[in-house]
Amino acid sequence: MSILDTLVATSAVGGPAEIWQHIVNDFSNLGSPAAMSAFLQVLMIDVVLAGDNAIVVGALAAGLPADQRKKVIAIGVLAALVMRIAFALMVTWLLGIVGLVFAGGLLLLWVAWKMYREIHAGGHHSPGSPEIEGDERSGVAPAKSFAGAALSVAVADISMSIDNVLGVAGAARDHPGILIVGLIFAVALMGVAANFIAKYIERYRWIAWIGLAVILYVAVKMIYEGWTDPQLGIITLM
Repeated sequence: MSILDTLVATSAVGGPAEIWQHIVNDFSNLGSPAAMSAFLQVLMIDVVLAGDNAIVVGALAAGLPADQRKKVIAIGVLAALVMRIAFALMVTWLLGIVGLVFAGGLLLLWVAWKMYREIHAGGHHSPGSPEIEGDERSGVAPAKSFAGAALSVAVADISMSIDNVLGVAGAARDHPGILIVGLIFAVALMGVAANFIAKYIERYRWIAWIGLAVILYVAVKMIYEGWTDPQLGIITLM
């Protein structure tokens, strides 16, 4: 089953009882190679992108006074939570649009390229926000005003939330229960552990390299299926 077929199917998962049944079915078979692979991919994408989101928000707020900096960081985390929930609710409908899985794969490919450049270069030193550990080497220039920081954070959150939701959806494939849990986990990470993750990603760079490999794999897979799918792929427009 392709990503497209699966995600269109999950749009009809129904109420809480059916959602719970999907979760039980997938996690009761977690020992199978396919389910375990999907779960590990989803986990790594959530961890890496949650930490990356925290680092970017902290770096953008770094040049502001302490009170404004804390407000921008709070806005950034809250906006990321709301956007991940919103995009998660819309993902199956969005990916039912012809060509959007292909576009999502290209977006993830760009995310992978950007992440590679950051890891390879080791980042550049910037003031960083004391509230976020690990953002000093983000390479992101701090905003010069509260309004500028808030706008930049909003744009970054939109991009990263789409990346996160598309990445999880692409990795989950024919495991709607893992897809649902992955999206919930992404929201939880942003709410309670993003700063902790950011610190360890900066300290242990191999985590970022593994995350990059997973995102690149999912991106290529989405591009291929988004092009060749007989119902919703780019090929249907030709």
